Amino acid sequence: MKDETTYRIPFDILEAFMTDALKGIGVPEEDAKICADILITSDKRGIDSHGIGRLKPIYYDRIKQGIQNPVTEFEVVKETFTTAVIDGHDGMGHVIAKKAMQMAIDKAKIYGMGMTVVRNSTHYGFAGYYPLMAIENNMIGMTGTNARPSIAPTFGVENMLGTNPITVGVPSDEPFPFVLDCATSVSQRGKIEVYDRENKDLPDGWVIDRQGRSRTDTKQILIDLVKGEAALTPLGGIGEDTGGYKGYGYATFVEILSAALQSGSFLKGLLGFDANGKAQPYHLGHFFIAINIENFTEPESFKKITGDILRDLRASEKMPGQERIYTAGEKEYEAWLDRKDKGTPVNEALIKDILDIKAELGLKQYHFPFEK
Repeated sequence: MKDETTYRIPFDILEAFMTDALKGIGVPEEDAKICADILITSDKRGIDSHGIGRLKPIYYDRIKQGIQNPVTEFEVVKETFTTAVIDGHDGMGHVIAKKAMQMAIDKAKIYGMGMTVVRNSTHYGFAGYYPLMAIENNMIGMTGTNARPSIAPTFGVENMLGTNPITVGVPSDEPFPFVLDCATSVSQRGKIEVYDRENKDLPDGWVIDRQGRSRTDTKQILIDLVKGEAALTPLGGIGEDTGGYKGYGYATFVEILSAALQSGSFLKGLLGFDANGKAQPYHLGHFFIAINIENFTEPESFKKITGDILRDLRASEKMPGQERIYTAGEKEYEAWLDRKDKGTPVNEALIKDILDIKAELGLKQYHFPFEK
């Protein structure tokens, strides 16, 4: 693997650039700011798979291809005191998701709990953003989304399920909350894209071919995932011996909650291609849950007990050779401490994307450290 120079871009400059890039292809300013905020929050937390790295291939290019609407129509199809069904009409997933989570939070403020579900949406960025919204309101937050088929069922080789994260966030009395944001596959497409940008092979066990054999050839895997010639393994790995059926079951549960409650698309209906192979919108589904802590107990007591649990876990006996035990959300907090004064790292692949967008849209007001 060749060495390459990595540059740092301050968060405010990168966020402004992403906002202007999205505005430049038709996203209204307020919506562009929402999208850029969610993308930069991912980079701030060290989740490089869902920040600036997703701007061009996932959002910018899909809008240009005509398979994602830059102007979002947020339609409430059905609503009760504690629930809502929303149709996003293939608009900006970030905008749809943030509004849907806010609806759940607003309902939970009055009734203790709120849940909203969405159909006909698009990729909504890093899932942890939405539970963080609930945490800011002294609530427990949950979300999940289906996605284009990537995971093969246990004992199968065909990619049927999306990476389908179950994401939860819980406030604590520590400087950072408990936020568990992970796919129901061993890894996910975004992390494979990071390996590709770094010219690295994948570890064994992440991906299988149509014969059920492990593959590590990153660049070709990204092509073959789209063609259906490769599939991600569910959380737990290949077969049942290491618990692959657990990830398979969780992914299926997320698929059901992301499709059945809202009468949305599912499995192969999320491929992004019609029967003739022509690109089309992905029609993704999401769900959002907010639980108001004060309807159960005093928020400060809840946070203290949560913090005690996390601290006890980290203080428990460590495996020989290991210096630390982490709890969910801790590494992201440390990434923020490391990056807050340095900015987002970008490598050669991201530099090319940024410069391509800058040239296409004539965003001459930006001059980055990697430009001569």
